Amino acid sequence: MKIGLTYDLREDYLKQGFTEEETAEFDRPETVDAIEKAVQNAGFETERIGNVKDLCRDLVSGKKWDMVFNICEGFYGIGREAQVPALLDAWNIPYVFSDPLVMSLTLHKGMTKAVIRDAGIPTAEFCVIKKPADIEKVKITYPLFVKPVAEGTGKGITAKSVIESYSQLEEMCKYLLKTFRQPVLVEKFLSGREFTVGITGTGNEAKSVGVMEVILRQNAEQNVYSYFNKEEYKTVVEYKLAEGSIAKACEEVALNSWKALGCEDGGRVDLRCDEKGIPNFIEVNPLAGLHPVNSDLPILAAKKDISYDELIRRIMKSAIKKVKRK
Repeated sequence: MKIGLTYDLREDYLKQGFTEEETAEFDRPETVDAIEKAVQNAGFETERIGNVKDLCRDLVSGKKWDMVFNICEGFYGIGREAQVPALLDAWNIPYVFSDPLVMSLTLHKGMTKAVIRDAGIPTAEFCVIKKPADIEKVKITYPLFVKPVAEGTGKGITAKSVIESYSQLEEMCKYLLKTFRQPVLVEKFLSGREFTVGITGTGNEAKSVGVMEVILRQNAEQNVYSYFNKEEYKTVVEYKLAEGSIAKACEEVALNSWKALGCEDGGRVDLRCDEKGIPNFIEVNPLAGLHPVNSDLPILAAKKDISYDELIRRIMKSAIKKVKRK
């Protein structure tokens, strides 16, 4: 069985003049190396494809694969994570991870939270700012939290993301609208502990890999799992496995969210507790980072004594079962 590998290499975009933050979601060569080796160790033949443009050229030339292991984030548009799955659907080629609908939905944090809210899953009160005139319409009580509606890896999130007044809200919303050229998510700030839940599987077969608490050290940007904190996690963040009742509560919210959104094969759900200690949905990562050392999902798996090869094997097993059901 031949597995194609699609990915966005960070170094390719840095060479084109894009910044470190602009390319934060893209992968380094060691990530692609690790995925390829793990897929091969699971018994599959592999072929590297590259990014969405490389895939387009290969498809037009007539190339085929039995399945594609896709980690392309894309660069432009709200549907950037859906581009590769949509192309593969057009050529009737199966792939690992979620379909175009899920990828487009979950990139938009506001639309995702609306689905989660309507499913009865705890999530902070929110609204979406599309233009400066919308700022004065925000009726959520302070403190608030603001971030770009369609970014990952903490892009656009700093200590200033926690909002205590209208003047701060106006300043940050205008800055984010101009800088990221997309709407801004405004939500009630959740003051409690932060967790991430790893998940493998699809639908009723989805299972928790484990629950990991994100603890910010004194030298971190406080109250936010920001771009800086994620980039400098080795010195400013402590990761600790959660156990007992809080872990069970987090797993319930995460799995309910994963199923409600229709996510497939593997990823992460991020949660934060409110003032009552109840875990609330923050966002889902259906294309979670897979760097074998630096990404949250492999870090969590390792803390649960799950090897990188085993993590990838579980993801592949889910993808193959999913294809057989269709």
